[in-house]
Amino acid sequence: MGKLKMRVRFDFVGRDRGGKLFFGSKNGEQAAEEIRQHKASLIRNIPIQGITIEEIDMAQEIYSAYDDINGKAITFAPLIINFTADTIEDALKFTMKEEFRTIEILEPETLELGKMEIERILLKVNEELTNYKNYVQRKIDNWK
Repeated sequence: MGKLKMRVRFDFVGRDRGGKLFFGSKNGEQAAEEIRQHKASLIRNIPIQGITIEEIDMAQEIYSAYDDINGKAITFAPLIINFTADTIEDALKFTMKEEFRTIEILEPETLELGKMEIERILLKVNEELTNYKNYVQRKIDNWK
């Protein structure tokens, strides 16, 4: 199988960070924009095995949505990335993030996967889900 060209969208969350005084407080929109810029910089400047970044688009508007759990608005800053992946496993590892929203395969028009490729994909999905579960568990354990 040849290289895969894809477009992925990540939505980075910004939460209000009120300061103790009048200085240093940021609203959710400012926080989301800072996080988006920071993540775009990391993706642009740190090589990722099997991934070639072609374009990063930060032009999407920041938007807010209501959070049912805490009853507050949450602000999201979308980031769209066009990239080429050497393998479908590389693309999977790159996109398996909490901020992942959508993906579009630009090339090739059709994909044919054999038994071995499907097995490798399923193993990679399991590995990434396990890593994410461990990450969330560490966050919960250190929450206080």
